[in-house]
Amino acid sequence: VQLQASGGGLVQAGDSLGLSCTASGRTSSSYLIGWFRAAPGKEREFVATMSWFRGGTLYADAVKGRFTVARDNARNTVYLQMNGLMPEDTGVYYCALDMSGHVLHSNPDRYEFWGQGTLVTVSS
Repeated sequence: VQLQASGGGLVQAGDSLGLSCTASGRTSSSYLIGWFRAAPGKEREFVATMSWFRGGTLYADAVKGRFTVARDNARNTVYLQMNGLMPEDTGVYYCALDMSGHVLHSNPDRYEFWGQGTLVTVSS
């Protein structure tokens, strides 16, 4: 399985930005695709995740109400729409896949496959 993330960039506080993550290769029918981010000098943290089969979502408290995860089945792509961006949202954003995910969760150790990361910089 390969994940290709894209869409990062430099924006100002309050702006919106969309990221995408396309999965290729052999996947199961019930996997999760999650988003994580790593701010400079900080640990990687959970952002959001989506169940590909059921479409359910889970968000970190820090992004709830501002970020939205959506999928495009035909393109095997998951999107992370980020609105109301704040400087503390700055970081490298990664998408990750949990092949056996039946229950939404935020544990990065259970996501077996990771994309290369895309940088999001929010200026104040």
